[in-house]
Amino acid sequence: MRVVIAGGHGKIALALTRLLAGRGDEVRGLIRNAGHEADLRAAGAEPVLCDLEALDEAEVAERVGAADALVFAAGAGPGSGGERKLTMDRDGALRTIAACRANGIDRYIMVSAMGAASAPGGDDVFSVYLRAKAEADGALPGSGLSYTIVRPGLLTDDPATGRVRAAPSVPRGEVPREDVAAVIAACLDEPGTAGVTFEVVGGDEPVAAAVAALAQPSA
Repeated sequence: MRVVIAGGHGKIALALTRLLAGRGDEVRGLIRNAGHEADLRAAGAEPVLCDLEALDEAEVAERVGAADALVFAAGAGPGSGGERKLTMDRDGALRTIAACRANGIDRYIMVSAMGAASAPGGDDVFSVYLRAKAEADGALPGSGLSYTIVRPGLLTDDPATGRVRAAPSVPRGEVPREDVAAVIAACLDEPGTAGVTFEVVGGDEPVAAAVAALAQPSA
């Protein structure tokens, strides 16, 4: 499988790259900082310079190129203001959705956030972030893509457990980034997760079983 990961230098993205490359998939990671190229290569990905905030839709599509799937794991990151939540978490996602449509990439995995389903009002950065995520998520149902929206709880750098709790709605909780990466990889393997939006936190169910339980039956 050929997979493009937007936000390729993020912690979830690098963990996902190692998983996919380790099983023989071809991974390209979109980054805006050339200084991160070595880290992507070490994880097993081909780095592609692509500033999702600076390039227009056609330029992003050119850099995305051909693939079987795209994972949006980009984000403005901690310490950024509300404006960048909109230009990256929302607009960057919209550009990759457009790129997939232009390039004939059907499969799309969105790394969203718990709380995006009921994003609050207000001008504080976290509220703006959740609204940006909600707007990006909201563009997928009408996109024509085979999308899955993954909404993790509070992310941690704890080691992977291989076990999660995943459902359309779950109680708030923490989840290791490495387990989120494993969930994304399992979604790529499970076509029945197309059209599914779910939340995920740490739990007791093996990742593969948790994702299989979310899959919709074939029409």
